[in-house]
Amino acid sequence: MRIVVEDVGKTFIDSKKNEVTALKDINFSIEQQEFVVLVGPSGCGKSTLLNIVGGLMSPSTGQVYFEGGSGKDPKLGIVFQEIALFPWRTVYQNVIFGLQENGASKKECEEKGKYYIDMVGLTGFENAYPKQLSGGMKQRAGIARALSVEPDLLLMDEPFSALDAQTRTLMQEELLTIWDRTRLSTLYVTHNIQEAVYLGDRVIVLSRHPGQIKSIINIDMPKMERGNEKYRLQFEQYSNEIWNLIRHDAQEALKEA
Repeated sequence: MRIVVEDVGKTFIDSKKNEVTALKDINFSIEQQEFVVLVGPSGCGKSTLLNIVGGLMSPSTGQVYFEGGSGKDPKLGIVFQEIALFPWRTVYQNVIFGLQENGASKKECEEKGKYYIDMVGLTGFENAYPKQLSGGMKQRAGIARALSVEPDLLLMDEPFSALDAQTRTLMQEELLTIWDRTRLSTLYVTHNIQEAVYLGDRVIVLSRHPGQIKSIINIDMPKMERGNEKYRLQFEQYSNEIWNLIRHDAQEALKEA
């Protein structure tokens, strides 16, 4: 299934009754099994764009549509920055929530729940509650919940930004391993340039006020080998290219912070 974002724009009315343009003339597609990353400075509309693609918000102009789905409604899995687990449900109960909402049988819930809990490395913690988990484990549970419905598109909005640096690095590695097993089409939002280069097949760089596409960069390195020393120079070149595209906007954003 291919996802097409066509001429998307978004305007809001702010608290002073002024019209604010958050996004303007956004055009790109996400191909089958492709991992696309949105990166840009604060205020560029990354999360707004992800919410529009996910159907959580309507565009003011343009459209988002799915090609090749044989007429069926696409299934979406979403992982947010805030770890939105239900505190009264165990890991297993959280992971199968979407399946239950979709009317899956008890047997299907058990099979898929076990499979995706194992995939994210939480076997043995099925009966734990969120308050008993570390930040990284909570986010793994959130990823398993999103994967359990076997979505056509996985949407991730800065899922690791609240984690410490070491846990974040480990979660990036684990996410790549999960992607390699599932090959899910993915749209990922981040502020972190190195994370974008490490994860993405393509990185879409957005400008700020309004958010427009500055550049779309193809990351031409083997997906599962980007942490290797032999790709370090190429990795740094991509990172520098992206930073040079957003440096001025990031400085302007800092002035308004």
